[in-house]
Amino acid sequence: MAGPLQRVLMRSAASAMHRAKASEWHYGPGFDPQKAAAQYEALTMLVLASGAEIEWLTDADDGLADSVFTHDPSLMTDHGAIILAMGKALRRAEPGLHEAAYRRMEVPILGRIEHPGQVEGGDCVWVDSRTLAVGRGVRT
Repeated sequence: MAGPLQRVLMRSAASAMHRAKASEWHYGPGFDPQKAAAQYEALTMLVLASGAEIEWLTDADDGLADSVFTHDPSLMTDHGAIILAMGKALRRAEPGLHEAAYRRMEVPILGRIEHPGQVEGGDCVWVDSRTLAVGRGVRT
């Protein structure tokens, strides 16, 4: 967030969202999984064009539709990852996907937020390499 992208963790919307029920995931009545997959593919092309390397999460059919929002289940630092605890009940299994990916990629896991604590990466912004801003909201 404070410098150019080098490596990005992503998960295909074509596989993760293809069976998502809009009402269950709170996507709204206009949700279209095929359109989401096409938009995510366009995002993938932008990431690749930036020169960043993409690390892909599993395409297992696990029903974790929101797992395409890979910013939320973990927080990356210059020294490794912190596994977070999701506030949305349907997303509670996602940090495990990140932990498995980091182990495969040999990224150190510095720690984790344990229940009853909860924080999602969407509420965290690196202002610079030494300053992390964390919002307080429904999920953090």
